[in-house]
Amino acid sequence: MKYHFKGAILAPLVLLGTACSQQVQTPNEAIQVVQQELSYEQQARVKIDTLKTMMQRAKSNNIDIAREETIIWFAEQFLIFANWDEANPQVIADAFGYERYYAEDKHQLAADLPDFERRKVIEILDAGIEALDKELRGVITRRPVNKVDWQGTTAGENMFISKGKPIFPYDYFSKTVGQPLTNTQIYNDHLGALYHGGQNLYEVDHDRAINSFLLKEDGTFDQKLMKELTQIPDTNIGFLVYWIMGIPEWVEKREPEVRKGRSLFTGFDVDNPLAREVWSQIIRETARLTKGKKVTELGFVLANEPHWFSEKGHWTNRFKEMNDISSYTLAKFQTWLDNKYAGDISRLNENWNTQFKTFNDVTVEIPMDTALKGTPLWYDWMRYNMDRGTDWFTFMQNELHAVNPDADTHIKVMPRMFMEDSRSGGIDTEALAELTTMVGHDAKSFGSANIRPGKSSDWLEKYAYYWRIVSMFHDFMESVAPDKINVNSESHFLSSGQWRDLDTRTSYVRSVYWLATLHGMDANMGWFWARDPDGSPEDRLEGELDFFDPGLAGAYAGSNNMQPHVTNEVTQVMYDLNSFSEEIVSLREQKRPVRLFYSETSAINSDKYMTQMSEFYEQFYFEGYPLGFATNNIIRKQDHSLWDTIVVYNNRFVTDEEFETLQFYLDNGGTVIVDTPASLSLNEYGQKRKAKLVSGKGKLVEANTDDIAKLAQLTMGTLDDSSLPQIILKEENGKPFKTTMWRVVPQQNGRYLVNIMNLGHETVSLELDSANGKVVKVTDLMTSNDVSPRFELSSEGVMLVEVTIQ
Repeated sequence: MKYHFKGAILAPLVLLGTACSQQVQTPNEAIQVVQQELSYEQQARVKIDTLKTMMQRAKSNNIDIAREETIIWFAEQFLIFANWDEANPQVIADAFGYERYYAEDKHQLAADLPDFERRKVIEILDAGIEALDKELRGVITRRPVNKVDWQGTTAGENMFISKGKPIFPYDYFSKTVGQPLTNTQIYNDHLGALYHGGQNLYEVDHDRAINSFLLKEDGTFDQKLMKELTQIPDTNIGFLVYWIMGIPEWVEKREPEVRKGRSLFTGFDVDNPLAREVWSQIIRETARLTKGKKVTELGFVLANEPHWFSEKGHWTNRFKEMNDISSYTLAKFQTWLDNKYAGDISRLNENWNTQFKTFNDVTVEIPMDTALKGTPLWYDWMRYNMDRGTDWFTFMQNELHAVNPDADTHIKVMPRMFMEDSRSGGIDTEALAELTTMVGHDAKSFGSANIRPGKSSDWLEKYAYYWRIVSMFHDFMESVAPDKINVNSESHFLSSGQWRDLDTRTSYVRSVYWLATLHGMDANMGWFWARDPDGSPEDRLEGELDFFDPGLAGAYAGSNNMQPHVTNEVTQVMYDLNSFSEEIVSLREQKRPVRLFYSETSAINSDKYMTQMSEFYEQFYFEGYPLGFATNNIIRKQDHSLWDTIVVYNNRFVTDEEFETLQFYLDNGGTVIVDTPASLSLNEYGQKRKAKLVSGKGKLVEANTDDIAKLAQLTMGTLDDSSLPQIILKEENGKPFKTTMWRVVPQQNGRYLVNIMNLGHETVSLELDSANGKVVKVTDLMTSNDVSPRFELSSEGVMLVEVTIQ
């Protein structure tokens, strides 16, 4: 078997009740009952009653019980879910069967699931009882939960604000389609209560998505469909999605090319004039109808996971319409080339080794052979493809702002568009982050190994989960747009098409949400919540709408919809993050002293650019200060005092503009470190550059090494003392590499706020020290208890402490 249910052997239950209350001092001293005397559900019910009794006592002592209320809610919900799953084994088996990772053992999985869910309910109840017991006995003191004000939260300059403090809204994207927004069993503090019009996942004309079917051929709007938008109650904050996957038949009849060059979630050619006319009208009308509504507070999502991959061998090649471009796209490319080459077709022919007479004669084969990577033809198309995508979203945003200039926007950019080596997808991550008023994406992680055959999980050799795809992606986005709100409109931290684990660790859940928020995530909508209150899967999974999608059903298998411990932990960590929101914001709004130079030019032309950049990034990550990136635009547009040093690693290809910008930075007193003479040596077409960087008024360090460890040490040696962390974390983990990240921010009166996270597999021994004094006190802010400067931190452990020195 490829999976397993952990924890099949449950420790003897600690039973708490009035009959035995006089025989115990604390819940952990309760009388143990032989496990088989009670069913799992009966055990859970006893624990629910116990926790509720403790909550009454806590409430009378003015102790906040929001965390326990959520535990009770999830416990009761998942007991209902377990009973439904037990009564409907074939439905659950079918769901497992739609996911090939589970398909072979779908019937056994379906049979095991109900008791798995009940055991996990017992686990979260046990944890809740233990924590509240400690607080009742004065062993710990927890900060009261700062709940999201679902009605009154507003978008500030670079954060959401609730009751005068930063707040991190949370919810689920694609949430129980078929249920009304007013259903408090779906929209509440436990699951989140963001209202949204963005659940139309496929090409059907239902639900609250803003889609192509709103406009009829006669130019009028389908008022029945429009009501799904206009009838959203103006009570809760939320977000809207422009769902551009479908296109009406009447458009196809008038424009046979309209689907040529489409992508998976963009169902038409974005260069098509009629498609743009249709969407211009839809955007302007929906902007008018929703102007000033609370459902727009978290912005308009301009697209779901846009991409236009154009290289051979990519998985999108199996779709015929994605393997071509329209005449409109070709004409725009010809115009782009005309501008790029200043009207000189001979220059293009020399670059491409072609013999076109005019730019109107230029043709290109799409998808493009990857053997062309690094050639002028490859660069020109890939650069244009990115500019084409940016042009489409500029059009969408301009249409929206023509009617509602205050509307916030973001795009659900896939992290792979930045993190992976391929640059054929038509997405310029930096340009889109600059364009929209908020930063948008659907950042993910892997809590365990990739479940797809042949896919690498090499990060598991050193770390407990794939943290780098979270931190590096966020660090880039925050470097580009440090003053914008950062929205993850479909967080895949819990599961995805690449990974899932029925017994996902709650320590992983807490760590990954904490890490993402620390690195800039201001709001997140998780993938996904698909249970109706009675326990049945939502309408789309039961075929109660006019379609049934096996892929969506496959996503249900092994997801948080079957994991009470995971779903509860998401809310618990968001409670804690919101209770310490001011501290989290202060930790992340710091100078990023080291900036890694990022060139889209090198990324387009190089085979392993991001793989090598990611390895280099890791060299700095565990040194106690935030990392950042520098690009041509960042250097030109941002204050140079935001960093100390720019380091150039593995950037052979740069445009003349990029090269001149680095020289401009040096001329203005900056510090630049260059790895080897190969970097910066070629232009975008691979032509040798004669010019060399000179120091100017700054400092130019020619390292003459491509050894990333040596280069990192050299870089860190150039940092200002004021940029280094004043609290030092010493780590012993028995490994030749570090696994504990920490961040430090000074407070008042000689105190420092320190965030510590162990990303490794093993428990580590740590010691807090000071660069300018003696550590005299360390307080764990999660428990309000003083701890020793020397301590251990378990795998995936998270600590937030206050350190006092003298």
